[in-house]
Amino acid sequence: MVHIHNHVVVCLFFLLYICTSYTLCADNAETDSTRIYRLQEVVFKSRVLTKDIFPVQSLSGEKLEKLNAHSVADAIRYFSGVQIKDYGGIGGLKTVNIRSMGSNHVGVFYDGIELGNAQNGVIDLGRFSLDNMEAISLYNGQKSNIFQPAKDYGSSGSVYLQSKVPFFDTDKKYNIRATFKTGSFGLANPSILWEQKLNKNISSSFSAEYMYTTGRYKFRYKKIDGYDTTAIRHNGDVKALRAEIGLFGLIPDGNWRTRIYAYNSERGYPGAVVKNRFSNEDRQWDTNFFLQSSFRKKFNTFYSLLLNGKFAYDYLHYLSDQREAESLNNIDNHYKQQEGYISAANQFTIFPFWTTNISIDFLWNRLDADLIDFAYPRRFSTLAAFATALDFNKIKLQASILGTFIKEKAKTKENTAHHNPQYTPTIMIFYRPWEKGGVNFRAFYKKIFRLPTLNDLYYTTIGNIHLDPEYTTQYNIGITFEKNFPSLSFKHIEIQADAYYNKVNNKIVAIPANNPFRWMMLNLGTVKIKGMDVALQGSWLFGKSWQLNTRINYTYQKAQDFTDPKDTYYKGQIPYIPIHSGTAIAGIEYKDWNINYSFIYTGERYDSRANIPANYIQPWYTSDLSISKKMSLKGIQSKIMIEVNNLFNQQYEVVRSYPMPGTNFRITLSVTL
Repeated sequence: MVHIHNHVVVCLFFLLYICTSYTLCADNAETDSTRIYRLQEVVFKSRVLTKDIFPVQSLSGEKLEKLNAHSVADAIRYFSGVQIKDYGGIGGLKTVNIRSMGSNHVGVFYDGIELGNAQNGVIDLGRFSLDNMEAISLYNGQKSNIFQPAKDYGSSGSVYLQSKVPFFDTDKKYNIRATFKTGSFGLANPSILWEQKLNKNISSSFSAEYMYTTGRYKFRYKKIDGYDTTAIRHNGDVKALRAEIGLFGLIPDGNWRTRIYAYNSERGYPGAVVKNRFSNEDRQWDTNFFLQSSFRKKFNTFYSLLLNGKFAYDYLHYLSDQREAESLNNIDNHYKQQEGYISAANQFTIFPFWTTNISIDFLWNRLDADLIDFAYPRRFSTLAAFATALDFNKIKLQASILGTFIKEKAKTKENTAHHNPQYTPTIMIFYRPWEKGGVNFRAFYKKIFRLPTLNDLYYTTIGNIHLDPEYTTQYNIGITFEKNFPSLSFKHIEIQADAYYNKVNNKIVAIPANNPFRWMMLNLGTVKIKGMDVALQGSWLFGKSWQLNTRINYTYQKAQDFTDPKDTYYKGQIPYIPIHSGTAIAGIEYKDWNINYSFIYTGERYDSRANIPANYIQPWYTSDLSISKKMSLKGIQSKIMIEVNNLFNQQYEVVRSYPMPGTNFRITLSVTL
């Protein structure tokens, strides 16, 4: 068993940061103008939806800070075409599903390098805080910039998390920001961000955060044809520590960055409220660590190079409710994952209008567990991508093909899965009919797959080494419009609308075997998804001091099961996918004051493949409100924010039998030096 004590992690990171700072700070006395950091930040923030061929949604900078959101999962809820599964509020697992293709089809990238989980293919977005996050972007398909690693081509949808890059005013050599959050459920959440200019070309950042919450909240429990009572959610406590160190460097016509990340947590899983049982004692301990580096350089007008490397270690200990020690379902398991990753992307500018990219990635995964007869799998993945882009001003064309080659080793050859090479193409087009019209059209076709996870293949008594990959085929056509109105109070508008059709074949599902405690994995099913995403943003300016910013997202999705015409649920809506959903955000700024209102709506759904009244889940909505004030005293900047979440005390469940919190409060105080 591996446990990292919280204070040890903080001390080690703090000492490493101090030593690194004073070692590299030798020529700090020089006055420099490393404005490139500023340029990188501005370029990233100013990227608008209409610049991308692929549909993209993004929240960055102050817009991200103003949201009533605690984690990355909370922020992503405000994007269209997304479903977040939340298993129990504060401490529950939080996963993202884009356009109903499944969580395993979503790639999550942190500073340009994918976060991996070969064991079950799911990234818990709840463990990523917003305190050190500059921007969150969601892509359907992939990024339209072809200069990227091969893995970036390998997902049906992608979430990109961009951490803050240090920026210093002319005479400053450091930035320090301390934040403390408190509120409902016994929340205590201090954090610190320390950015240091080490010399004219190198800067660093140190970020640490601790969170504790009891996770205890009241909820209303209704039993059909029975009683109606109020209970308290138990076993939702969380103790979590995150610490990160980043180094950022400039070189001629390029840059590099290195990041060390560590996360340690203990949490309870409150479990489902079923059969009048209101408490659960399942516990989980996590230790996550990774070291990653990226190097980018333009050697000349013809050739540019991007190198990425990463090592990750993940430890998970899951302990089921010991009150059921006699049950066949009792679990006390320990898992250890290791991952090694290297990548080289090579971009060639053949003509000013024609670029190509060749990327080669290698990935190694290892999974160990203390299960009886465990297979101890090892996976070796090689990915090769070729992409080309043509830019004729009004028309842009891109195409790529990804080759995936997988080899696996298990405890015995007889228990080893075999995977055939896969070749998956993508084609996209962008058309701007008028140079100054602000109207753009785009379309893409993408075919991709997701491998069975190591759990799917090798989990003791359940895994099936003969599983085939899940294949997704995506079609998208969209229009964007953007216009500024300098002479009006209504200053800016952006509209994005996309219609799409997705098809998922060979859906991997778990079904019961010969007894309720034995399941087996099978390829079963075809899902067809027809949908539309609409995003609208606008800004108003009244006088010199009042500003209003709005953002509205709407999603229509018809995600149907076409597996077997003989089934009663044939053409039924797949579980937990609403036909209608949407979000709205409105922010009012007056001098140093800010008021932000956000609304989330999720329509009616079913929790099973059979769309019958017994499986029906009612629509839910929440309203959140925050007010903040910026202050300055003797060069010290501070900000206080008061939030009221679930303003109208809506009683709802994102997942059946996992009640969510009612009205709750949070107060945030931050000080910047």
